Amino acid sequence: MSSDQEATKPLAANENIKSASNFLRGTIAEELRDESTGSITADNQQLTKFHGLYMQDDRDLRKERRQAKLEKAFSFMLRVRLPGGRCTPAQWLMLDKLADEQANGSLRITTRQTFQFHGILKGNLKPLIKGMDDALMDSIAACGDVNRNIMAAPNPERTPAHAAMYEHAKRLSEHTLPKTRAYHEIWLDGEQVAGGESEVEPLYGATYLPRKFKVGFAIPPSNDVDVYSQDLGFIGVMENGELVGYNVTVGGGLGMSHGNEATFPRLAEPLGYVTPDQINAIGVAIIETQRDYGDRTNRKHARLKYTIEDRGLAWFKNEVESRSGITLGESREVNFTTIEDPHGWQECADRTWFYGLHILSGRIKDREGWLMKTALREVAEVHTGDFRLTPTQNVTISGVTTDAKAQIETILEKHGLGGENKQSRLRLNSMSCVALPTCGLALAESERILPEVLEKFDSVLEEAGLADDAISLRMTGCPNGCARPYLAEIGFVGKAPGKYALYIGASYNGSRLNRLVSPKCTVDEAVEMLRPVIKKYATERNEGEGFGDFCDRVVLPADATFHSIGSGLQL
Repeated sequence: MSSDQEATKPLAANENIKSASNFLRGTIAEELRDESTGSITADNQQLTKFHGLYMQDDRDLRKERRQAKLEKAFSFMLRVRLPGGRCTPAQWLMLDKLADEQANGSLRITTRQTFQFHGILKGNLKPLIKGMDDALMDSIAACGDVNRNIMAAPNPERTPAHAAMYEHAKRLSEHTLPKTRAYHEIWLDGEQVAGGESEVEPLYGATYLPRKFKVGFAIPPSNDVDVYSQDLGFIGVMENGELVGYNVTVGGGLGMSHGNEATFPRLAEPLGYVTPDQINAIGVAIIETQRDYGDRTNRKHARLKYTIEDRGLAWFKNEVESRSGITLGESREVNFTTIEDPHGWQECADRTWFYGLHILSGRIKDREGWLMKTALREVAEVHTGDFRLTPTQNVTISGVTTDAKAQIETILEKHGLGGENKQSRLRLNSMSCVALPTCGLALAESERILPEVLEKFDSVLEEAGLADDAISLRMTGCPNGCARPYLAEIGFVGKAPGKYALYIGASYNGSRLNRLVSPKCTVDEAVEMLRPVIKKYATERNEGEGFGDFCDRVVLPADATFHSIGSGLQL
């Protein structure tokens, strides 16, 4: 935020916490030694986000523990920094081990293409982070008011263009990391900065960014990273099969607050075109502009999307070009057609194979007849390639040689994960956030109820003869939008226990937001509301028309009338 604005409004509380933190140190180290409580103070909770940590508690146990006069069942969630979602077998085995020894036994793939540990007790934090460090992994800047984990299309081996894009994303991630040594001092017992030395954050400064900042790289025709939802997007431009540059998009972001019209989801806009050698300079200039002009007085208005909304894209482009010394070229034509991950065995340009494995809500754990965690551990023990996490919470076993393919296939089939385990296209295009019981922001269930929601809609789709159709359904427990529900053809956003705001009509390829059709309904009410719409879609859609496009064209014109819940959407 500019100095004249700061002079007229008080800064948000987080700004003072950051400026007084001594570059993200706070009193975290001292509080870790306090064994009298499983929690840390509110100020340090804000600072640990920059270290990849959120303090949480089991909300299912709150009443019971309150009655027993016990403090809440506190634990921590840790998010790994994993640019492009790439993980070696050795790293996978370490994460699997740490999940069992230091967390709740499961791993979760996030919608930003990385891992989360859940249920970590305060005393287990340092051993877990030390174990990650031993495997050359960290959680620096996985959360907080910084550039977070950079997303990129998985499986670089698919084409030389994918390989080049992965390297571009990785370099930008490393280039924009915070420089503070606080992480190494606190979690890895690193040498402390000498008292006479002054630390410097050349990109972020002492107060970092006004809010979180997200970057994604995509290569058409797949918009698997939902590039228009990112603060900063790079869309690969191809010529004769070669990646020659990127369209730059800015100002995406999906978080909002129920009932607050000043907050809203927003799609990124095209800013211009850059060549690969200009990526870091343009990225830094965009981050610096948001650092200096983003709103530091109101965190609900602090994302880049609001800076651009308030000041205009032309002003923003001029500022970025001035800072970077780069004149952006004209955006090139690109065309996205899908968001769905490839599943099953796929052959790559380098003649290796990868296996795309669907993981509902990204939760890696064993359950009866579906020993996913065990299977992937056994794969990691023999695999000579690596693993890739996808933006849709799935995993691919990548770099598999033809000779090793049969061995990995045997392991998957032994544990019920083989090719015969067919999933509906609705399931393959679904996502959910964690929500209850651990997320403190959740207003309703998400991950725990998603299987039931999918079963209900699968039944309706089967009745309509649409069982094999790709329709995106996403669910979140609150309006912050971690599972990107506003880009779903069917989106559920938690409003209250058992109640959701229902949205429909986004474009399947992620290029158009959906629209609200019910501000508050149950899942069953939503199913009955959409049942006639789905049947109408099955019989009246145009050739090649997706469900979201049909809803936007037929069900949601500007003069459409929405009738009572239970009677369906009627025009």
